[in-house]
Amino acid sequence: MATYLNPGKYAYEEAVRSAVFVDKTPMIRYLNSLVRTRDKYACVSRPRRFGKTMAVDMLSAYYGRGAGSRKLFQQTRLATDEPSGEGGDALPWDTYLGSFDVLRIVMTDFFTEGTSVKDAIVRLRQLVARDVVREYPDASYFDKGDLSQSMADAFAVSGRQFVVLIDEWDAPFRVRKADAAGQRAYLDFLRGLLKDKGYVALAYMTGILPIKKYGQHSALNMFDEYSMTQPQQLAEYVGFTAAEVRALCDDRGLRFEGMREWYDGYRLSNRPSADLLAAGEVGAGLGGADKSRVYEVYSPLSVVRAARSGRLANYWSRTETYEALAEYIRMDFDGLRESVALLMDGGRMAVDTSAYQNDMTTFRSRDDVLSLLVHLGYLGYDDETREVFVPNREILDEFRTSTSGDDWSGAFYEYESSKKLLKATLALNEGEVARLLEAAHDRAGNMTYHDEAALSYAIRLAYYAAQKHYTTVVELDSGKGYADVVYLPSPRRTDLPALLVELKYQKDANTALEQIKRKEYPSRLAHYKGNMLLVGISYDRNARSDTAGYKRHSCRIERA
Repeated sequence: MATYLNPGKYAYEEAVRSAVFVDKTPMIRYLNSLVRTRDKYACVSRPRRFGKTMAVDMLSAYYGRGAGSRKLFQQTRLATDEPSGEGGDALPWDTYLGSFDVLRIVMTDFFTEGTSVKDAIVRLRQLVARDVVREYPDASYFDKGDLSQSMADAFAVSGRQFVVLIDEWDAPFRVRKADAAGQRAYLDFLRGLLKDKGYVALAYMTGILPIKKYGQHSALNMFDEYSMTQPQQLAEYVGFTAAEVRALCDDRGLRFEGMREWYDGYRLSNRPSADLLAAGEVGAGLGGADKSRVYEVYSPLSVVRAARSGRLANYWSRTETYEALAEYIRMDFDGLRESVALLMDGGRMAVDTSAYQNDMTTFRSRDDVLSLLVHLGYLGYDDETREVFVPNREILDEFRTSTSGDDWSGAFYEYESSKKLLKATLALNEGEVARLLEAAHDRAGNMTYHDEAALSYAIRLAYYAAQKHYTTVVELDSGKGYADVVYLPSPRRTDLPALLVELKYQKDANTALEQIKRKEYPSRLAHYKGNMLLVGISYDRNARSDTAGYKRHSCRIERA
């Protein structure tokens, strides 16, 4: 048995024999449908503690020539579940059992602190190639230190393809964060090793981060990616599903609701997008109507440790220190800290994940940071609404620890003030709304507002807490003009009124309300009739602080 070539079944046997084991072997059915096709490249990213290494061990035991794993897999769900007859399920469960030479490579064994990316690649090539040469000593090798060429030479003699399993594929992006040139060289190395190679039957990579983006293209564009934001057909295999955790609790006499509160909350879907398919239909090859669904996913390692110890507790910090989270949420992007406060209060917020560069150093916006936190497991992601949220009590504990310093007191104070402002607005308390806006302006400084656009931005910031239950629309077209700011209640809070806010700079609040009515802004929101508040807010920059009843803000609120 070699170190990297055909390492056998023993690592997976240990998992199966463990006190707590959840059977994820049906994943192999899907991967079997990719073997020896143009879709044979799969990159699966998920957080630490979510079973990445166990999946690699399982695939090594299943595909590896000489592993002798038939007895091991005969009692698993792969062999005993009734196949659906679609895609990979159409193949017998043991179609590719023991059929390939497996290369199992753990990148963190090579990419360590103090080792350059270049040196790590050289060492990897030589050590893995050595295993190939030893297995096939009679092949005519052009260069025994060239891994790709050695695999091609061995394949030419044996006719036996390789399944390449790469664990922690993103190690250079986490260990050598600032080495952009080295990271590019690493991606080129993987491309040269895997792309369009006849000796590859299946390439399966797993890590925390999706594949790094460089410009419009990636060196690894042949891979299909299955991530925390786009899990696709592998959604149910990312962590433990609710059904699996319930069965585990029943088997061990544990309280399921406790597990749910502490470790549930990751929401992963394998459904095709609604705008792609005709209403009520599910496309061919996407799993069928019976398999297209949203999964409640639990943190696997935490569930296992809770089941073994009999204690519900925060097990996250034993493998991830809170400093890792604190480092990112301290970043000075506009609104990031207030966003964290809102999420910790149980809110959800829309995030654009498309611009995130899939590394741990390139951040251009608040959304980039929040996207990384999704991949690290600190936030859940709803791919239907494109919102992020704190998934469970365990992760909330991590946020609380990471935000316990004095430097966070201001952000939490601003958020609480924003909640009070929203409450006063919903109560039609015009005086309190004006007072709270005045206080927010004083904290921000006298130069905050210099025109109506700046006033609009400042008011939206003051109403930040509304994002917990509302969608913000700026300059809504009414047909006769544009309403400055509109807050539409989320589908989860239909009891709340829509808020139509009109702002006036150097004019009074009555003028703002008159404009709302004159330009018929409410007609654009006719379906909210009877459940809408018209809010007129004004700011007078010339108000004198030495006059009686001095204030720069005024407010009028009416029902509509």
